[in-house]
Amino acid sequence: MEKLKKGFNEATGWLLYLSLLMLLAMALPKTVFNPDSKDFILLIGLVGIWRYSMGALHFLRGCLFLYVVFPYYRRQIRKLGKHAAPSHVYLMVTSFRIEALTTAQVYQSVIREAIDCGYPTTVVCSIVEYSDELLIKNLWDRMTPPEHVKLDFVRIPGTGKRDGLAHGFRAISRMMPDAHAVVAVIDGDTVLDHGVVKKTVPWFKLFPRVGGLTTNEFCEVRGSYLMSEWHKLRFAQRHINMCSMALSKRVLTMTGRMSVFRAQVVTDPGFIADVESDHLDHWRLGRFQFLTGDDKSSWYSLMRLGYDTFYVPDAAINTVEHPPEKSFIKASRKLMFRWYGNNLRQNSRALALGVRRLGLFTSVVLFDQRLSMWTCLLGLGVAIIASIKYSIAYLLIYLLWIGVTRLILTLLLSLSGHRIGPLFPTMLYYNQIVGALVKIYVFFRLDQQSWTRQNTKLNRDLASFSRWFNTWSSRAMTFSATSVFVATLLVLV
Repeated sequence: MEKLKKGFNEATGWLLYLSLLMLLAMALPKTVFNPDSKDFILLIGLVGIWRYSMGALHFLRGCLFLYVVFPYYRRQIRKLGKHAAPSHVYLMVTSFRIEALTTAQVYQSVIREAIDCGYPTTVVCSIVEYSDELLIKNLWDRMTPPEHVKLDFVRIPGTGKRDGLAHGFRAISRMMPDAHAVVAVIDGDTVLDHGVVKKTVPWFKLFPRVGGLTTNEFCEVRGSYLMSEWHKLRFAQRHINMCSMALSKRVLTMTGRMSVFRAQVVTDPGFIADVESDHLDHWRLGRFQFLTGDDKSSWYSLMRLGYDTFYVPDAAINTVEHPPEKSFIKASRKLMFRWYGNNLRQNSRALALGVRRLGLFTSVVLFDQRLSMWTCLLGLGVAIIASIKYSIAYLLIYLLWIGVTRLILTLLLSLSGHRIGPLFPTMLYYNQIVGALVKIYVFFRLDQQSWTRQNTKLNRDLASFSRWFNTWSSRAMTFSATSVFVATLLVLV
């Protein structure tokens, strides 16, 4: 009954969206649909050639990897058989301030995978609270793992995820893993699907240059329907983008929810230092530590050390998402601020590694991250100015174009294997505009960081003049850049 009700609501949502598109089309002048009319040129979206071509390229590359290249790789894995098995598997879980029910679900799935995978396995629990240790031991006793599955605890101070990862990596180093061992790094709110370990660990034998890989994600959101749909859209887009980058073995992040590394990588002192105390020397803001973004630090470290990165689309995990705010607008803005800040803090120094190390396509994608914050606002800006100067029809044309193209993009996302919903077209546009504004804001304030779950912020203990200079120079640069952008739009129109 619940599924029937959900299906009816979604069908109603799709009908409402299509009805609004038809009403918008009926409100436009007839010349808009005449190919000989100048209005038609605006409708086909010449302004968005760069963005749409990049999106199309990602989509085609993603589908090529997902439906052609990856199945071929999977057949190669099967041919390797037992020769692809690792010598030892370490499943390292970091837990801090996560509710007991979620912690129980996570560790139950991890212990189950340790038992079912059949490899010699050690579950490494990087924890803060003693209550978590008691819960894990209780689960361990109930599930009665065989002798080749071990349990190890690493007690850490509650000083952040980076410290928890570093303590766990050093604990694994003391166990002296050999060159054929692998380490799965799992977040404390990540529930593993059945068979995820057996689907991920053999790739290191097939690809000797791969130092780390990450997995497909689905989510359960403990929040509103809007927040749930927003996260699901994000994971569907993530899946296609990850597949696109995996075609070049240049996946741009080692997702903190679950990634798998060679043991020789996580025991490398340079890699541990990159994750534990990563920092940026900024020409204006000075040196500051990275509070968030350990997944970006691990990716950058792999690139710097000369490894490739990979994505396994048929290995899935389920994350339990706890929105930082009850309001959708506030929660999404907070999460965007953290995610986009992590991207932009790594962007310039990643580009500095050069085309030879990154490859041409990866370099273009990283460069596009800097452009997209402005190009995403170009169409809306031109439409608003044109509607004020000439006719409101230009804004209606733009809205119709957005409605149709986002509907097409949503339908294409169904090829990712993730479920799509009637709110996806609207949320795609929300992400485009609000995301671009957040990127512009954070680009000039890279030192401002905060965790959403722990509600902690980076405190640099700067002198009063330095704080004043950073604040006002960030505001001045934001104002200057925005003014140049608006002036350019006025000249174009």
